[in-house]
Amino acid sequence: MHSIVKTALSVSVQALSLYALATTAQAAESPSVIKVGLNADIRSTEPGVNRDENTDAVVMHMVEGLVAYREDASVGPLLAKSIDLSPDGMTYTFALRDGVRFQNGASLTAADVKWTWQHYLNPKTQWRCLPEFDGRGGAKVVDITTPDPHTVVFQLDQPNGLFLASMARPDCGGSGILHPDSVAADGTWKAPIGTGPFQLGDWQRGQYVELNRFAGYSARSEATVDGYTGNKQPLVDKVRFVVIPDVASAKAALLAKGVDLLPDVTALDAEELKATPGLNISVSPIMAICGLLFQTRDPLLQDVRIRRAIALSMDYVQMVAALSNGLSTPNNSAIPQTSPYYDEVARKGYTYDLDKARALLGEAGYHGQPIKMLVNKRYQQMFDMGVLTQAMAQAAGLNIQMETLEWGTQLERYQSGNYQMMSFSYSPRFDPALSFDTVIGDKDKEPRKVWDNPQAQAMLREAVRETDTARRQKLFDALHAMMIEEVPMVIIYNGTTIGAYQQRLEGYRSWPIAKPRLWGVQLVSQP
Repeated sequence: MHSIVKTALSVSVQALSLYALATTAQAAESPSVIKVGLNADIRSTEPGVNRDENTDAVVMHMVEGLVAYREDASVGPLLAKSIDLSPDGMTYTFALRDGVRFQNGASLTAADVKWTWQHYLNPKTQWRCLPEFDGRGGAKVVDITTPDPHTVVFQLDQPNGLFLASMARPDCGGSGILHPDSVAADGTWKAPIGTGPFQLGDWQRGQYVELNRFAGYSARSEATVDGYTGNKQPLVDKVRFVVIPDVASAKAALLAKGVDLLPDVTALDAEELKATPGLNISVSPIMAICGLLFQTRDPLLQDVRIRRAIALSMDYVQMVAALSNGLSTPNNSAIPQTSPYYDEVARKGYTYDLDKARALLGEAGYHGQPIKMLVNKRYQQMFDMGVLTQAMAQAAGLNIQMETLEWGTQLERYQSGNYQMMSFSYSPRFDPALSFDTVIGDKDKEPRKVWDNPQAQAMLREAVRETDTARRQKLFDALHAMMIEEVPMVIIYNGTTIGAYQQRLEGYRSWPIAKPRLWGVQLVSQP
């Protein structure tokens, strides 16, 4: 009997050993996959076209531009190895890095850069950032030449201190350079063939977007990641962006290890998650603009007294403390608090004053007419900002009614200017001129613009051309003071970005651009 048991146990042990070896081998062969929770699907895969925050975040893993933002908000070379500016400030010469390949194996050449920019500058492409390069919002690109396969020359019609910064903007898709096979013969979009560390794999709409490591990626020589530039070596086989619209479900997925990263959690959830074993929290201040937009052509809100009354009805200290769980402070300026241009002038904003608000409403003849404010639940801080605004404004006698829309619908209403008031957030801009540019413009030409004061437009154009820091400071101070006076919108705060992730995710950190970066990040074994 004992021998039979011993034999049976021996066979069982051998079987278990073989199973363990097979399992280990299978695990070793399994691709490493970072799973990232997104609150909604992307809108497209085309850089800077039909885009939103999630779209930009995913696309920036696949494409790269000539330049990119560094961690410290400066602009540095990415596909370019050097940049030369002519003495008159109107000619930029880019020397391309050697050995860079597209995800289809083709070598990057100056001809590809020129083709890409011709594609972006074609109005039919509907590139988000066309106005920054066709003369409407900055200098006009009048010519692009390629003296040799590794040199590209951009000729502008006037100096532009924001030319490189505009190129680098994530909402422009980083002006990512594309292989011509990214579009069909008739010019319609197919899929991005870029030079980034990851390439498009499988996009199951409404479920997930999977990116594959680009094995032929040519990383820069820097030792570490530096914003959107530096050494962007992919360290995992795949990155899967999983669509989880519900906040509670996303948190549950993180706790159950169904996802490795939630790049944007609320301050309240962060408090809970950082106390959870096996999870880490990464916090960074950002340069976003979070606030309330007014349609100044609306029959009611065209009266600045009503807009000012709304601005004075809010207790900003209490509101921002609630919205950020004490991580942020109020800022009524388009100049972000972390900007070197944020000075004493920019600190002067609106003062909570219910009596003054009521007096202004009386002068304007306001008697409780409804004001419809658009909000959405995809971005919780926008919804919460709307709830707090409604409650605080009610104390001044304002009748603000919230209308909750799907994010895509609200974005379309914003783009068309079809709203009375809305709770909204602009993605981070690293230069104050770019922050002001998000809101200043001619509404007849760009309906999404909030503030269409011609004097402000002229001052912004001057700030864009100017390269002297002191003169730019004076222009930004003047724009801030004018904006506080005219109240085309109420900026409330800049905020923070908070990422929550599994401890096994090594190398991840949040940063001021407030978008996840999965290059230089790896999965490590936990004891």
